[in-house]
Amino acid sequence: MATPIGTLDDFAPRAHQVLGQVELILVEDTRRARKLLSHIGVAPGGRVKSFHEHNEADRLPLVMDTLRRGDSVALMSDAGTPVLSDPGFILVRAVREEGLPVATVPGPSSFAAALAASGQPPLPATLVGFLPGRKGARRSRIAELAEAPWTLVVLLSPHRLRLELEDLANGLGSDRPATLLAELSKMHERAVTGALGDLAGCEEADNPRGEYILVVGPELQTGTSQSVDRERIRAAYAMAVDTGLARKEALKTVAEKLGVGRREVFDSLIDHEINKEK
Repeated sequence: MATPIGTLDDFAPRAHQVLGQVELILVEDTRRARKLLSHIGVAPGGRVKSFHEHNEADRLPLVMDTLRRGDSVALMSDAGTPVLSDPGFILVRAVREEGLPVATVPGPSSFAAALAASGQPPLPATLVGFLPGRKGARRSRIAELAEAPWTLVVLLSPHRLRLELEDLANGLGSDRPATLLAELSKMHERAVTGALGDLAGCEEADNPRGEYILVVGPELQTGTSQSVDRERIRAAYAMAVDTGLARKEALKTVAEKLGVGRREVFDSLIDHEINKEK
């Protein structure tokens, strides 16, 4: 079931009712869950059990035995809709495979809220989730995302906000439109809209406060000059080399990902070197 992403009063009445009836409540953080249950007036008793990425496999037998007895179980994340960027997929799949019922209790979702508030085209859209923390893995992931010309929703770490925005600008195109949202649904909700390259240098990137979601709009279809195209090719090539690929393999990888010929990648790099020497 979905839980508030910021304001506790966003908790749905049906979710309140369900939590008062189930025999077992699975949560990411028992302390945060007890705070939420206390706010809505639900006594947790001994029903609250931790269920997160580190113990999901170990907890699964207990949960399945509970369901086989005919008892009901509620799964909730710390904030938002579980399974999407939180634990729960393994559990839901196991329950489905056994033929047991799964019911959703919809409510707040940072993915839907960010799309609605961003001002970027909402469909089609892909929820990317968090990017890898390590630079090489992060840049490889962004290079994969460059193949998707539609809207992307990325969860950003406040501890790496500038670095992640810079890598996204280099990998997806510094001119690609985007909206950076902070503290969705909370008292100090904020948003900055502009080109990815500009967002990487905005005040939020210098002084991160709270939780961030980035909505990257589709690739610009008009007004894209040859120089911008070649800038993107060079950025993709630099990221490929940074991941450890040899130059020849990097040329091939960039050409395949961007749908251009290897000669065009090579010419873009040569032109850049010539212009630097002038």
